[in-house]
Amino acid sequence: MIIDVHNHPDWYGYDLDKFLNNMRQYNIDRTWMLSWEAPQDEYDPAYNAKVPDHDGTGPISYKRCVEYARRHPDKFVIGYAPDPRRPDAIDKLQAAVELYGVRVYGELKLRMMYDNPDAIRLYRYCGGMGLPVLVHIDYEFDTGVKYPRPNWWYGGGIGAFERAVEACPETIFIGHAPGFWAHLSGDDQYNKVPYPSGSIKPGGKVVDMMRRYPNLYCDISAGSGHSALNRDLSFTREFLTEFQDRVLYGRDYMDNIHQTLLNELGLERQVLDKIYAGNALRLVP
Repeated sequence: MIIDVHNHPDWYGYDLDKFLNNMRQYNIDRTWMLSWEAPQDEYDPAYNAKVPDHDGTGPISYKRCVEYARRHPDKFVIGYAPDPRRPDAIDKLQAAVELYGVRVYGELKLRMMYDNPDAIRLYRYCGGMGLPVLVHIDYEFDTGVKYPRPNWWYGGGIGAFERAVEACPETIFIGHAPGFWAHLSGDDQYNKVPYPSGSIKPGGKVVDMMRRYPNLYCDISAGSGHSALNRDLSFTREFLTEFQDRVLYGRDYMDNIHQTLLNELGLERQVLDKIYAGNALRLVP
């Protein structure tokens, strides 16, 4: 069985029929369909051409996730992440859980510190409800432009994320994106380039956090996860084996690069089974 824990509805031109065909092509049995709700000035307007929501909850409204799951409940799990800075965030999430069966708080991708007190309160609510929290972290890099934003940072860095993970031990957190995976290595490239390269050096913050916090999981999706794991294959085999119970297969796109990498590592079958589906099934039975 294969579960993709990170994807989005109508993403890059893939409507429901195309998405189902893509899942069949790569033998994916189930997908976590995640929203991305953010104020319009907190995301690159280029995304409007990828998923053109126009109701003010874009770029990816959870209503799209709900529609996919309504039509194919055996194929899709609903993710929804209302902005924790809004006073009605927990009420909106609770209503979505009760009405539509939301199972994941994600994707959280906002220009805020992830240890914001309002966010901590919401994470603790998620812990009580059994909802894993999937976060996107990006560092600030000079893009050479001024408007609409000079950069697209999210989360406030690994330090803010670690404080949130530590403050909410009953909540499952799932790390994702360049600002998370750049810390796989201890080479301090994380704040210099979004996709570091070269062999993995000891002292990576991700390794340290995975060892210290049993409530921290990681999502290998997107170019960030793939490039990090592809940097140093001997290290990757050791990392995936050590943390086999808390690594989750995901794509965040429609390609198959993550399966290709995993299948070429020579991992034991039981390790692959956990990464491909077993760990996801424990979090969302």
